[in-house]
Amino acid sequence: MSFVFDPAPTPSLAIAGADARFPVRRIFCVGRNYAAHAREMGKDPDREPPFFFTKPADAVVDCGQSLPFPSMTENLHFEAELVVCLGRGGKDIAEDQARSHIWGYAAGNDLTRRDLQAEAKKMGRPWDMAKGFDQSAVIGPVHKAEDSDPFETGVITLSVNGEERQRGDLSEMIWTVPEVISILSGYVALHAGDLIMTGTPAGVGALQPGDTCVVTIEGLPDMGFSYDG
Repeated sequence: MSFVFDPAPTPSLAIAGADARFPVRRIFCVGRNYAAHAREMGKDPDREPPFFFTKPADAVVDCGQSLPFPSMTENLHFEAELVVCLGRGGKDIAEDQARSHIWGYAAGNDLTRRDLQAEAKKMGRPWDMAKGFDQSAVIGPVHKAEDSDPFETGVITLSVNGEERQRGDLSEMIWTVPEVISILSGYVALHAGDLIMTGTPAGVGALQPGDTCVVTIEGLPDMGFSYDG
């Protein structure tokens, strides 16, 4: 097959302890999957089923870098998240089979232009420019899944310039990882290389040029990056 110009390179993530990389196909995100965060966003977590939005695959960027501060925002927010990396796909995946589709896990940051999101909500418009901008999914090295580490519990934190800003536990998710995979696969066929960002605890807040942001999740490599000052 020939193309009129060379196709873009495949987005990918580093793998902990390996030279090979994890190819990224799509990025799905779960909205308001921690009760405390849902409440701080003015929603009732007891009444809402999970909802999903996406980021483009090329929004992904490795951690450990100094990045340019995003344009077109006066209120850029951090969101610490567990990222699930699928090694095989399927449609209508049963909840009790969902973990067999997971290749690994990583710590990530679902960066959000909150002012653009608020305006989109007010106008009843899509969130694409608030959530899917360049370098909006900073994700750490992928840790290969093991039966001994299903990541159902574990402390998740985020710090800015050494000051803790978010703290939660994976057990506080409203919808568990298997439930999320099963429900999402009812909407779309999932495939190897798909990422699922599983939601963020309470405490989201703003980042500024020059800030250093670090996400930690028990059992996973830390994920840190800085913004150019």
